[in-house]
Amino acid sequence: MPTPARVRADACPGVFAPHEAADGPLARVRLPGGAVSAAQLRALADCAEACGDGDLHLTSRGNVQLRGVTRPGLAARLTDAGLLPSPSHERVRNVLASPLSGIRGGLADVRGLAAALDDLLCATPELASLPGRFLFAFDDGRGDVAGEGADVCWRATGPAEGTLVLAGGDTGRRVTRTDAVATLIEVALEFGRVRGAAWRVAELDDPAWRGTPVPRAPEEIPAGLIERDGGWAAGVVPRFGQLTAGQARALAEFGPALVTPWKSLVLPDVPADVFERLGFGGVALGTTACIGRPGCAKSRADVRADAVFRPGLRAHFSGCERRCGKPSQSHVDVVAEAGGYRIDGRWVPLDEMEGKL
Repeated sequence: MPTPARVRADACPGVFAPHEAADGPLARVRLPGGAVSAAQLRALADCAEACGDGDLHLTSRGNVQLRGVTRPGLAARLTDAGLLPSPSHERVRNVLASPLSGIRGGLADVRGLAAALDDLLCATPELASLPGRFLFAFDDGRGDVAGEGADVCWRATGPAEGTLVLAGGDTGRRVTRTDAVATLIEVALEFGRVRGAAWRVAELDDPAWRGTPVPRAPEEIPAGLIERDGGWAAGVVPRFGQLTAGQARALAEFGPALVTPWKSLVLPDVPADVFERLGFGGVALGTTACIGRPGCAKSRADVRADAVFRPGLRAHFSGCERRCGKPSQSHVDVVAEAGGYRIDGRWVPLDEMEGKL
C-alpha cells in the first residue's frame, strides 16, 4: 500500500539550507555515485576543520555530512573543489551506484553512469524542484543498491542491458545501458509532473508506478582487502561512519574513493599493505547508531556511548523513534527510552542491555 502523501515541506538538508541540529548547523554534501577524487577528499577534510566540527560523517546514501558548521565559507570551498556544480540542484543530486562495479563481480560496469546522470540532472531546470528525498540508482546486477529504496533504478541484467526498477519493483521495462541515464531522467520528470504532495515514488497511488518486488541480494559490505584483476582494492568501514579530517587525508593518499550506502568507503586501487600504511583499519561491522546526544536535541541518550559491538551482532541504536540512519538490511532495533532501551519492542534497563542483545 502506498504511504500517505507528505503534508509538510521537504526539509532535507543541503549546503544552502542546513539542518539546525543541537550541535549546530548540519550540511549535507552530495556525492553522486559516492565518487570523490583525492583532491576533493582533501577539500572536504579542509572544510570540516575550517567550517565544522573537524570530522566527516558518511551517510546511508553515499554522501558526506559536516556537523557544527558555524563558520562561513563552506559553499565557496565546495564550489572551488567541484563539489557544488549547481546550487539550484544541490539537494536533488542523490545517486547511488554499485561501489564494486568494475572492480569485482557484477553483470555490467556502471562506472560513469552516476556522473552522466548528474550532468543531465543539473542541466534540466525542471528537476531542481524534485524532493530532496528522491533517489536515483545504478545497480550492476548484483542487487546491492537496487535494494536500498531508490525511487528510480537501472538494474543490469547483462553487460549492455537492464531493467527499470521503481521503488524496489521491477517494471519489466527493458532499457539498454546506453539509454539508462536518459530513461531515469525521463521518469524523474514524469514523477515531478504527477507527484502532487508526494516525496517518493512509493507514495503514488497509480498502479502504473508499481512493479514486481526485486529480491534483495545477500548483504556484502565491502571491508578489508578486496582482490581485483591485477591488484587490490580496499573497503574501509569507520566506526559509526565517522572520519577525522586526518583520516580522510590519509585515505586521499591512495587516490580516489567511493562512499558506499553502508557508511563505508572503497579505495579502488591500493597496495596490499594499505592498512599498515594507513595506520587505521576502522573496521566496525554490525553496529550502527544515529548521532544521539549531545548532537541531537530529540535523542534521549548518548547512543554511541551505549552501543554494543559483538561479532555476529547487527544492531542499530536510535535516540528516538525517528530511527535516523537505520540500515535497510535486517537488524536488531534498539531505541532509547528513559532508563534503558527498547530492543525489538521489549524494554530493557541500561545495565542489562548488553546481555539481552
